[in-house]
Amino acid sequence: MELVDEPELADAVIVNTCGFVEAAKKDSVDTLLAAADLKVAAAPQDQPQTEPQGRPPHDAGGGPSAVIAVGCLAERYGGELAASLPEADAVLGFDDYPDIAAKVRAVLAGDRPAPPVPRDRRLLLPMAPTDRAGSAVTTPGHDLLPEGVGPASGPRAVRRRLDGRPVAPLKIASGCDRRCSFCAIPTFRGAFISRLPDDVLTEAKWLAEQGVSELFLVSENSTSYGKDLGDLRLLERLLPSLAEIDGIERVRVSYLQPAETRPGLVEVMTSTPKVAAYFDLSFQHASGPVLRRMRRFGDADRFLDLISQIRSRSAHAGIRSNVIVGFPGETEQDRAELERFLVEARLDAVGVFGYSNEDGTEAELFEAQLDAVEIADHVERFVRLTEQLTAQRAEDRVGESVRLLVEESSPEGAVARAEHQGPDVDGTTLVLGSARDSAGESARESARETHLPIGTWLDARVVASEGVDLIATARL
Repeated sequence: MELVDEPELADAVIVNTCGFVEAAKKDSVDTLLAAADLKVAAAPQDQPQTEPQGRPPHDAGGGPSAVIAVGCLAERYGGELAASLPEADAVLGFDDYPDIAAKVRAVLAGDRPAPPVPRDRRLLLPMAPTDRAGSAVTTPGHDLLPEGVGPASGPRAVRRRLDGRPVAPLKIASGCDRRCSFCAIPTFRGAFISRLPDDVLTEAKWLAEQGVSELFLVSENSTSYGKDLGDLRLLERLLPSLAEIDGIERVRVSYLQPAETRPGLVEVMTSTPKVAAYFDLSFQHASGPVLRRMRRFGDADRFLDLISQIRSRSAHAGIRSNVIVGFPGETEQDRAELERFLVEARLDAVGVFGYSNEDGTEAELFEAQLDAVEIADHVERFVRLTEQLTAQRAEDRVGESVRLLVEESSPEGAVARAEHQGPDVDGTTLVLGSARDSAGESARESARETHLPIGTWLDARVVASEGVDLIATARL
């Protein structure tokens, strides 16, 4: 089977769904419905839409003949999703992935495979993390193709890049062993399991060959990397190895648990050349009582101490987090403690989420649930606060020297990211041509005349800020 750029050219559209929060679930369903509309438009007018079409692959497009749901929403809800969304021709789970091409061909031929049966995937792996190595349980993104499949030489990574960006995510682990009372992710992603270091390095080298110069390490919990392999310091050794790969200029780590962020890891992340001093710390709240109900560790003072340790080693380190407001039983005193923490922490980026019940979680059954309107008011309050605080933090960076990666050209100039700016979720940096260029001109006028190819790395000095975004003068 061949990937195509436009859904109108496809025989089948496979939608990789998300099953985490309501907004993402809705986006997934909307995408499935949009694909189904294309299928209906492409069907012969005299053919009943309720019958399997089984149309053979076409040459010039016209629209898909099958729409298939995969991903976490499909795995989590299975038959329920299939019943509520008849527009999808199939709902496939993780266990279908190893033979996905055959599954798609079967659907195109008119078959309707049974959807996955929802189950707690944490129970599929041994309870002891070190007993999980070599498990036959399907873990998406963890396998390499067997001999004889893939390119004639080089890494046989199970991956096809869908864009030409100079930054790419690199999975290092899946699943989670934590039991946060508000989170359902472990039940459908499974227990924590690390990818083998050699597999991670193999894919990283392959990405570098494809023109990637920044690696963004992703998992549900990066600070647990290696625990199932019997080595809790494995990430500290993996990071320098990734940074030494030819063509890689920056390695960034996502999703660190504060309770597991060890001094040794902080040291490696703040002292290793090409490893970003970027700490994506999952605080979730700062009130001790709320965190205990969340089944999490820490409080405002402990978190501030961790931030102080990081900044004592790297004064300009980037630190971002997400917080949940409106958790069951949250009081005004709890919110005041969260506000104190955010003011003192001086974070570069903060995502504010209103609490909502997730199916099958412990917190769904908690008493003292807050009203949805009240939660929305609290979210608005903290969004305003964090916008002000992160804008102040960006303003504090005026005068800093930054290393930038150019990612796009806009009508206003080259858009890049500094070390403290994660892809897609944080601020960006607008690049001016040089100190000379901006003399006597506005920043915007100078930026419009800046032409830097995507993927360019350059040193610059921050000269202004706009909200969380920066404006910098390139040192060309």
